[in-house]
Amino acid sequence: MGTASTMAAIAETLGMSLPGTAAIPAVHADRLRAAEASGRAAVALIGSRIKPSQVITSRSVENALRVLLAIGGSTNALIHLTAIAGRVGVEVSLARLNQLSDETPVLVDLKPTGAHYMSDLHAAGGIGAVLRELRPLLHLDCMTVTGETLAQRLESADGWVDRAVVRSLRDPYQPNGGLVALFGSLAPNGAILKRSAADTRLFEREARAVVFESLDDLSARIDAPELDVTPDDVLVLKNAGPKSGYAMPEAGYLPIPSKLAKRGVKDMLRISDARMSGTAFGTIVLHVSPEAAVGGPLALVRDGDRIRLSVAQRQLDLLVDEAVLAQRRGTMRIAPPPRRGYAQLYMNTVLQAEHGCDFDFLRSSPPLRP
Repeated sequence: MGTASTMAAIAETLGMSLPGTAAIPAVHADRLRAAEASGRAAVALIGSRIKPSQVITSRSVENALRVLLAIGGSTNALIHLTAIAGRVGVEVSLARLNQLSDETPVLVDLKPTGAHYMSDLHAAGGIGAVLRELRPLLHLDCMTVTGETLAQRLESADGWVDRAVVRSLRDPYQPNGGLVALFGSLAPNGAILKRSAADTRLFEREARAVVFESLDDLSARIDAPELDVTPDDVLVLKNAGPKSGYAMPEAGYLPIPSKLAKRGVKDMLRISDARMSGTAFGTIVLHVSPEAAVGGPLALVRDGDRIRLSVAQRQLDLLVDEAVLAQRRGTMRIAPPPRRGYAQLYMNTVLQAEHGCDFDFLRSSPPLRP
């Protein structure tokens, strides 16, 4: 369930791609048939009155969030879907995401959450099978590019499903949705954890921070024999968000320090303002906002600080006295913005993760503060 596969599932759920096309393997003959059918549908849309703004609505976006949660989809998809929704003036609330996650179980047994692959999901009934299970939770009046509503699509869909891959709503693979948003003094505007692909033993803990100031710092020190780190610590990476010099790379999957990996450590708590591949497994908190590069609380974390994570309470807190943090703010340096060109445009207008990392001037709603 990488990001590309997740976004294909979201596009189908939104109604922006043809039914049954999301999970077709790349080498399958059905992929060519789907491409030809999509071309015919695109030409037909020229003569129709269906517009993207009629398909991508607050209700279809909520359907897409439900599917994202039910399939154990990529954390990247939340950024992409938020940006897509913003283009038509639909806000995606992380608080609402948590409500949906509490109501929407994981139904698909697919890596990295489970054991199967996308080709197995295709053979098991595809996204159509997932939608049929989620039907009681979905907005069925949503329009699709075929001219049908979601209800009409599901009424005419094949009822085949392989229960080894797609579980029923009454017998889910996991009781809650794959993603959860965290808030607190370390992430006032939110952070994301893919709990369906994480170790539940690490969900409620307080740990000592081992801090890396940048990707270069991480690369230079993560495997150093002298690194002061234990399995009970939390690895913290700063300056990997949208306004960092790295422009929010997929660097959130911090490696286990080699000295611990040699001892058999497979997972530990990791926190950053970066992104992560949908194929990754681990107890990894991502998209911390505001990011370190704009002076968010993440920028103030130092080696030895205590950090508390509570998935049950949706909390991520830096346990440092405010007086100490104020002193650190006074010595913190923010890089000056670029003086001209695309770099200046990017830095002045790109938004934080909770707003989809889009340019503010491309959103349909009034511009948000970057």
